[in-house]
Amino acid sequence: MTLTGPPGPPSPGPRARGAWVLRGVTAAGLLLSADVHLVLYVEGYADLDVVGPLFLLNAVAGLVLGVLVLVWRHWLPLLGAVGFGALTLAAFYLSTTVGFFGVNETVRGTQQVLAAVAEWVVVVAGTIALVVEGRRSRAASP
Repeated sequence: MTLTGPPGPPSPGPRARGAWVLRGVTAAGLLLSADVHLVLYVEGYADLDVVGPLFLLNAVAGLVLGVLVLVWRHWLPLLGAVGFGALTLAAFYLSTTVGFFGVNETVRGTQQVLAAVAEWVVVVAGTIALVVEGRRSRAASP
């Protein structure tokens, strides 16, 4: 006689696993962006009138969205993540071209490159996750 444990949950299909991977990549990008903005805030951006508080807000929002993308299986955190990434990239590119609230940044450091890459990852992975999960939910609907 063979003893087996209780049956476990059904294993997720490849599309569901892909959606989880995309959520993980999106969350990683959000958390990296949050970390970079917090480090820059502590290293001197806190002294800037408008941009300093925005860096702190960016750090908190990236952390919150990163956690939400992982724990709340809804499209809203993904949409928030894509918006976060796009707005943060827009502010970064404004600051490196025409200026942003008096800050004229140059892309010269590791922190700037890391933040830009992280935000592009958030936008791309978050958008793909939205598409994949949207297709999956339409396929599951009767």
